[in-house]
Amino acid sequence: MRRYVTEFIGTFGLVFTVGCAVMSGSPVAPLAIGAALMVLIYAGGHISGGHYNPAVTLGVFLRGKLPRADVGPYWIAQLAGAFLAAWLAKFTILPGPFQALSTAGAHAIFSAMFAEFFFTFALVYVVLNVATSKDQPGNQFFGLAIGFTVAAGAFAVGGVSGAAFNPAVAFGAMLMGLLNWGNFYIYLIANAAGGAVAAYAFRYLNPDDVIEGPLARRPAAAAAPVSPAGGGTGQTAAPADQAPSANPAPPAGPAAPANPAPPADSAPPG
Repeated sequence: MRRYVTEFIGTFGLVFTVGCAVMSGSPVAPLAIGAALMVLIYAGGHISGGHYNPAVTLGVFLRGKLPRADVGPYWIAQLAGAFLAAWLAKFTILPGPFQALSTAGAHAIFSAMFAEFFFTFALVYVVLNVATSKDQPGNQFFGLAIGFTVAAGAFAVGGVSGAAFNPAVAFGAMLMGLLNWGNFYIYLIANAAGGAVAAYAFRYLNPDDVIEGPLARRPAAAAAPVSPAGGGTGQTAAPADQAPSANPAPPAGPAAPANPAPPADSAPPG
């Protein structure tokens, strides 16, 4: 439960920052959003992993670092945090009439979808490499790298797609009127696809780091080590059709003594 509460708090903080920064017209909204994500990841990363994003949760699961049973609760906690944050941000800022981002026309829809796909891919790819890789254990830059990835994407394509890179952020932005409900499919499809492709890219580029995952490569049975004590998951049985030895041993049975002694009552030789 601590992990789910952490995901709720982190997603709430991220979406609340997004809403307040955008609705107030801050010129440094992308920087504020990236900084908020960075500090929230440092705050909760050691408890839940600091996803705060259903696309990140999907990528971490496909990478093999999150149990299947946690995926649904993580998503519920993230969407619940986004829901509450959206209403409180709108109450706090009290914006006047706000023009939602327009994506009218095929070109605008494709541009928004590609922008969301690419920067969601970039975000999840960075998360997997700096926060889950065995080659970078205990590093202290993971939050900074993740936060600046979001800030860079927001500066680059904020006017194209709204720079959600996160279905929970897109959900909250629609509740606040920053995005149109009719475009929710753009974020759902592009963000999920970006997270999944990033996970498979990580798996392909780091084949020695994914043995424990749900799509793990299984070692061949013949190569599995045999436990000295006869137990453990690596033990293998001998093949049923194993060929007999070239010099088979005689059948087991009582062996005759090498120099049998004469019976006690026998007569000596004459």
